[in-house]
Amino acid sequence: MRVAFVGKGGSGKTTLSALFSRHLARSGAPVLAIDGDINQHLAEALGSTEVSAPPLGEHTASIKDYLRGANPRIPSPEAMIKTTPPGRGSRLLRPLGDDELHARHVGRAGGVPLMVTGEFDESDLGVACYHSKLGAVELYLGHLVDGPGEYVVVDMTAGADAFASGLFTRFDLTFLVAEPTRKGVSVYRQYRDHAERFGIRIAVIGNKVTCEDDLLFLKEQVGDDLLTHLVHSPWVRAAEQGRTESGPDTLASLEPHNRHALTVIHEAVDSRPRDWARLHRHAVEFHLRNARAWADARTGEDLAAQVDPDFVPGPAALLP
Repeated sequence: MRVAFVGKGGSGKTTLSALFSRHLARSGAPVLAIDGDINQHLAEALGSTEVSAPPLGEHTASIKDYLRGANPRIPSPEAMIKTTPPGRGSRLLRPLGDDELHARHVGRAGGVPLMVTGEFDESDLGVACYHSKLGAVELYLGHLVDGPGEYVVVDMTAGADAFASGLFTRFDLTFLVAEPTRKGVSVYRQYRDHAERFGIRIAVIGNKVTCEDDLLFLKEQVGDDLLTHLVHSPWVRAAEQGRTESGPDTLASLEPHNRHALTVIHEAVDSRPRDWARLHRHAVEFHLRNARAWADARTGEDLAAQVDPDFVPGPAALLP
């Protein structure tokens, strides 16, 4: 199951991504965390200062070459763009599988497997869009065949900027982290309005709630989309200051209410059935949009031809 955490900058979405990833790891579930934010802080939130594995965004070309496999519709990695959907002959991935992509790009942070998109370097400044780096994450999720009880947790870019690519359609459930302020819920309204057009389900997680008035404010502004909330956490503050040990087991010291909120989030994810047809339909739609808008002209190819009409997404695609 794939989940994304989004929200206004400073809302705590990276903290929630880390807490939920730790919660899943502590439960014994297979989990992979992905830092897809321009501010690469997920490793630190998980309790590590760095990740030994190389960033995805620096190796997009080799990732394309690996994923296209023997797909006859993709003649070269240069003809493949971030939205190119898998087809017959493509290399499909299992979560944390025994393949060269996972072997190369998965590190560990606080006991949690982690992949990172990567930061801007000096050559990117003023000339590159961060979404070019996120293309590697979009390709990864597009070629991933995951199932119930397997989790991919993505910390997304802040605000409604997540809608600048089709990546927002690649998740089973999107959690919007909102503080109990007008600014905190304004991003929720933007995200809700955009997501409704594509049938994307959003669940709101209130964060940094300090009193009953905070909770009432969120309920008034968000309504039934409010799934649960976390109260102000001295444990989280201590972790952010480096005064707690890292690792999933340290969550035993998290405040009881906040531990319960993580359980509610977990149950919400498990109750969401995977719709492979919807995922693939959105992938094809955004690929054709990108092809018409810029990619056909840039590659000199008719990228609509990359769509394999006989490809069946999901576990069946793994069969010989």
